[in-house]
Amino acid sequence: MTSSNLFDLTGKVAIVTGASSGLGVQFAKALANAGANITIAARRIEKLEALKRELEEIGVKCLAVKCDVLIEDDVINVVERTVEEFGKLDILVNNAGTSSFAPAEDMTGEEWDKVLDTNLRGVFFFAKHAARKMKERNYGRIINIASMYGVIGNTQYPVSSYHASKGGEVNLTRALAGEWAQYGITVNAIGPGFFESEMTKDLISDDEFQNFIRSRCPMKRIGRPGEMDGLLIYLASDNSSYLTGQHICVDGGWAAV
Repeated sequence: MTSSNLFDLTGKVAIVTGASSGLGVQFAKALANAGANITIAARRIEKLEALKRELEEIGVKCLAVKCDVLIEDDVINVVERTVEEFGKLDILVNNAGTSSFAPAEDMTGEEWDKVLDTNLRGVFFFAKHAARKMKERNYGRIINIASMYGVIGNTQYPVSSYHASKGGEVNLTRALAGEWAQYGITVNAIGPGFFESEMTKDLISDDEFQNFIRSRCPMKRIGRPGEMDGLLIYLASDNSSYLTGQHICVDGGWAAV
């Protein structure tokens, strides 16, 4: 393989979860621009259909499948339909996630379970069913979208369930990398700092939040659209064939200080 095509994903097949908005849309477009055919999955099928049209205009094939990551049968359906449509599965981007703001002492069991089930259980079951297909071809790239909050705490916002789920996702990444390396499957995680998304759009416009960013982030800003694309494509490509079990923060230096 020459240096000119190390990041070319033409002919590869990817699944992106949580693809109805925010980072999921960004990741799907990045993979499509690199040449991958894509299955986009989320609960809101109307948003997926709109994104599907955009991706097909780029020149790739796209399958939109309604999916709730809390329902394992939905997860299985996405994986099976992808293989039926495209003949294989090369790349999984585990992006679906949620959060809950509540002081730890006031958090309900229902709130806790929803965050842990979405951010950790959903990631595990998608990885599990994707890996079963990838093992058949001795090849796969699994990319979990964790968080810088998977490796640090914070004093500004009460999101203990989010910290717990993302910390679990980081170590789950290591565990699965160890299990599946022998099958040619790499498992890595990206740890975003603050980027604009449906989950953060109201938060980031707040003056208090802006002061928080300027005082805490070395780069004194949130991430810009596309600033994770290069890492995503690297982890999805054959150029990362000897990298597995890693969690790489894209956070303006936040977790480093």
